[in-house]
Amino acid sequence: MKIFRIIAIAFFSCVVVNANAQELFAKVSVNSSRVGNNVDKKTFQNLESSLNNFINNKKWTNDNFSTNEKIQCNFLLNVESTGEENVYKASLTIQSARPIFNSTYTSPIINWQDNDVIFKYIAYQQLEFNENRITGTDPLVSNLTAVIAYWINIILGMDYDSFSPKGGSIYFQKAQNIVNGAPDGKNIIGWKAFDGTRNRYWLAENLLNSRYNMIHDAYYNYYRKGMDQMYESDDKGRSQIVNVLSLLNDFNNDNSNTMILAFFLQGKTKEFIQIFSKAKNSEKQKAVDLLSKIDITSSSQYKEIMK
Repeated sequence: MKIFRIIAIAFFSCVVVNANAQELFAKVSVNSSRVGNNVDKKTFQNLESSLNNFINNKKWTNDNFSTNEKIQCNFLLNVESTGEENVYKASLTIQSARPIFNSTYTSPIINWQDNDVIFKYIAYQQLEFNENRITGTDPLVSNLTAVIAYWINIILGMDYDSFSPKGGSIYFQKAQNIVNGAPDGKNIIGWKAFDGTRNRYWLAENLLNSRYNMIHDAYYNYYRKGMDQMYESDDKGRSQIVNVLSLLNDFNNDNSNTMILAFFLQGKTKEFIQIFSKAKNSEKQKAVDLLSKIDITSSSQYKEIMK
């Protein structure tokens, strides 16, 4: 799988591979403005530093990444008090992007907010994650690293999918394994089917459900056959992306209201508008028609394409 990613990224620049290089270039921010003054703010400065080290310094795959191959991603943890000492609830915004061939542009792959994070943390507490014993000795302590590890595997899987057909399968399975072994305890949610329709359970389920295999083709075709081809010909790249939108429309007709389609579309509205604003009128209209069907909440914004 990795060979496709190496071939694709090798075009961007030539860098000597560090055999021990980690996979992610992540920036983690912790916002504690909604936590009362009774908690020392240094606790969250320490948490931010610990999360940055945990994510960026841990080896998450068996592949070797050069510096320019590292996946750009951001994690924003918005923390608030629960009323229980050292226990916090939070929303986690996850973003990742992918460089586009022969350009300085990075295209968003993930832009999602996980609103179901609860965890226990004390300043200078060591962050640990063991994929063979995910729940640990205290579910509330382990839940934070389980959530982070889950999203890291989703980031890896999506990135690999964008470079080779179904290249991310191993990481989606790792994410599913975390779901299956996730911490279970007071107020811990997001890991089970009955916790909602847009949670960690359903994303992993959708990504591994053979009925939804078409979505993996959409990721690969959008990035490798569409975005990466635009350096050579805008028309060819756009044509491939129209094909992807048509594919997604068929997918939506057969599988309405899936989390995975919403996940694919989240954060791409501006990119779609930029891609098709300079297209021929007939292609513009086709793109707008398709986008308005598969991304109804942003349909009014797609009218900008026709201007």
